[in-house]
Amino acid sequence: MQSTSDLFPQTSKILTVAELTRSIRAALETKFGAVWVQGEISNYRSNPNGNRYFTLKDSRAQIACVIFRNTMPPLRTTLADGAQVQVYGSVTVFEARGQYQLSVQILQPRGLGLLQAKFEALKRKLEAEGLFDSARKRALPKFPRRIGIVTSPSGAAIRDILNVLRRRAPWLQILVNPVRVQGTGAAAEIAVAIRELARSNVNWAPVDLIVVTRGGGTIEDLWEFNEEIVARAVFHSKIPIVSAVGHEIDFTICDFVADLRAPTPSAAAELIVPDVVDLRRQLAACARVLGRELLNRVRDAQQRLDHAHETLRRCLAHKIDSYKRWILHVAAALQARSPARELMIRRNHFVDLRRRFADSPMRVLQNARHRFQHAAAVLRVLGPDATLRRGYSITSDEAGKIIRTVTTVRPGMKIRSRVSDGEFGSEVF
Repeated sequence: MQSTSDLFPQTSKILTVAELTRSIRAALETKFGAVWVQGEISNYRSNPNGNRYFTLKDSRAQIACVIFRNTMPPLRTTLADGAQVQVYGSVTVFEARGQYQLSVQILQPRGLGLLQAKFEALKRKLEAEGLFDSARKRALPKFPRRIGIVTSPSGAAIRDILNVLRRRAPWLQILVNPVRVQGTGAAAEIAVAIRELARSNVNWAPVDLIVVTRGGGTIEDLWEFNEEIVARAVFHSKIPIVSAVGHEIDFTICDFVADLRAPTPSAAAELIVPDVVDLRRQLAACARVLGRELLNRVRDAQQRLDHAHETLRRCLAHKIDSYKRWILHVAAALQARSPARELMIRRNHFVDLRRRFADSPMRVLQNARHRFQHAAAVLRVLGPDATLRRGYSITSDEAGKIIRTVTTVRPGMKIRSRVSDGEFGSEVF
């Protein structure tokens, strides 16, 4: 008889419900990842938080779907039960209910086409990462000297570009990096060619600009330029890139990432280089403008020079007149004070003095004698001898200094006194 343990063998570990559900979720997400599914919508509803829920079914099965808020841009048409749609999303598990579901990232009406849906999905992804940001796009060089072209060497695009470039910019050096532009593996070749031209290489000089191009075709023909590997190669290039893929109505992911999108290969050639004919016309116009400007400058300079010359001439004439007047004034002053004139004046004065002295010598002598006699009389009356004769004396110290007050004498001091008929010495006590 078998035991219960034989019927129900014990595992190495007993899982919780959460652990089992989490393991199932990991297995499903690893196995399926993101998938495309088509079917009919039923039980569509939306929550106030912005999430939308519905069931996607066909005649044999159904699966729960959820569109989380801000996952997708607003839909062009309103969702309703019974709509046939194609959805792109990740298989996951809602652990709280133990229910697997599809987290929808892209939703489109059934029959739109998987390539177009894939294009829109990659476009939204790269745009969210900032690969299309206009702020990072670089300006093209105005006068490139060397350009690199990534395209098929046998296609019509390279012939159109070369014809336009040779006509518009014969000085331009062109480096073609040949690739396949269609078919499996072509996207990788395009990406490698872009990276080769964007990096420095010992085999060729650096290029100023890269053109990625091919002729027109269906979305399948142009699909290699919608691959993510090409978009990231364009994004990481250090050299400005122009995308010219297909016709004017064709748009690729490469167009959105490139620094400039040209509607056609020929238009790209016209956009990246100026026309030599226009340049010559502009140079001729500039030469004419410069010639007129130079002539005007010369005329203005000549007029200023003539004016300065006339001003200088008038100034010099005025200065010369001033110098002439000054010289005449100095000459007159010198003439008025010349040595000959001064000598003549002095001689005349001397002659006059001599005449006057010769005419009245006795009168002059008599006048001098009278003045002397008057001075002698005054001296006799007011002089010191007259004072001494009246009984006064003059006392001085041993040094001969006159003593005027008693405060200047001291006991034992020897003094001398002068009287009218002589002098005598004495001692103070």
